[in-house]
Amino acid sequence: MSLTQSLPLLLLFTLSVCLHTQAQQIKIELGPNEVALNETFNIKITVAEEKIRSYDQLPEIPGFQKQGVSQSSSMNIVNGQMSSTNSVIQYYKPLRKGQFKLEDFTISVNGKEISSSGQTLNVVDARGGQASRGRALDPFDDFFGNGNRNDEPEFVEVEDDAFFALSVDKDEVYVGEGFNVSMAFYMSETNQAPFTFHEPGKQLEKIINEIKPSNAWEENFNITSIQPEKVDFNGKRWTKLKVYQATFFPFNAGEISFPTVEWEMIKYKVARNPSFFGSNRLQDFKTFYSQPKTIKVKSLPPHPLKNEVSVGSFQLRENFTEKEVATGEGITYQFGITGEGNISSIRQPRKKNVQRLNTFDPNEKIQINKGRGKVTGRKEFSYFITINEPEEVALKNHFEWIYFNPTLEKYDTLRPNALLTVSGESKINQAISSSRLGGIYDLIEVEDNKLSNQKYKYYFSVFINLLLFGAVVLLGVLLYKKN
Repeated sequence: MSLTQSLPLLLLFTLSVCLHTQAQQIKIELGPNEVALNETFNIKITVAEEKIRSYDQLPEIPGFQKQGVSQSSSMNIVNGQMSSTNSVIQYYKPLRKGQFKLEDFTISVNGKEISSSGQTLNVVDARGGQASRGRALDPFDDFFGNGNRNDEPEFVEVEDDAFFALSVDKDEVYVGEGFNVSMAFYMSETNQAPFTFHEPGKQLEKIINEIKPSNAWEENFNITSIQPEKVDFNGKRWTKLKVYQATFFPFNAGEISFPTVEWEMIKYKVARNPSFFGSNRLQDFKTFYSQPKTIKVKSLPPHPLKNEVSVGSFQLRENFTEKEVATGEGITYQFGITGEGNISSIRQPRKKNVQRLNTFDPNEKIQINKGRGKVTGRKEFSYFITINEPEEVALKNHFEWIYFNPTLEKYDTLRPNALLTVSGESKINQAISSSRLGGIYDLIEVEDNKLSNQKYKYYFSVFINLLLFGAVVLLGVLLYKKN
């Protein structure tokens, strides 16, 4: 590339670096070091030419209580050049008189580390007359919202109509039966208080660790975005914001308890006298508490396989109903179990009369669907089968799958409908002659003569001892007869 060609790119790169450098002008400002009991101290983050996309929580100050956060932005045009700034202000209310130390701190703003030197704060008695002290009154203050500059605009809390709830769809289940758990924040349509989510991912991780039962399998619905949903109950219409949903399948009988959990939301206070310029709301926090829930888990009715069966509503799906095959010909048969329940725990069907069928361990394929508060899916077992005798084979005599239906409260069995018509000459002798002896005969040439199995060592030792004992007895009899 020639210098003439590269010059515009160089200029563009230089301009972008300059703009980026300008966009990264971030500073932290601290309020005055003397604060009255009826005033507030503040820490202000200001970013030039860029929005504040993210920032760490500002530090706690001994002797002070965080009051809330406000945001502001401004834009200036000087000689045709436009500039803008965006600010976040954290307010602190003094709790008592005295001297308190704000330590040095470092926070991340828009991914950039910014440090500030601390300072000593002196809290003094409450004082009045702030509006007129040290400045002349401006007749335009009331129009621009600055008529009362005692500290900052007066913010009031708006009464809310909202709650946070942990909900379950069943109060009683059988062992292995799924029940749905969800957590959501609700606001009525008449609610006037402004809310925003506060670190939902971090809060949710903590809550899940508190509520997740150790004696149950979890199928998490993995909510990645919070979508509003309209619901009706108690004669009112609500906006439901679901933050978590999962189905649990208990392993044993007893109780599963979900404790009360906390959920914190950002709730804004609003300015009593809104102004055209400046911030008209103040960030604050409110914690909501869910009600505890308990699920009773019942044992399954008596059955020889009650500790092995799946629990749910299932159907059988096969890949064919009738098929004609020749003796010795291999076919693939798919035994598919589909329905609602713990799909992951489904075991392969039981096999009967296996001496008439040559089968191998099946290949397995699973599909799990989660939606509308249910876990559904399909687990498929693919068998490779050969038959060496001409006959009609009903696969229901060879495969069966037993499960428990919690709705009907009884055990049920899925059996195949597939029918095989096998024709041709018998291949049974050919199959025997072509098969290898296998087993221990295959190992004669490659194994050493050491007995590695402990059970065989024990039997061998007993045999040698009996042989020696017999020899001694025989020797004794011969000596006795000789004498």
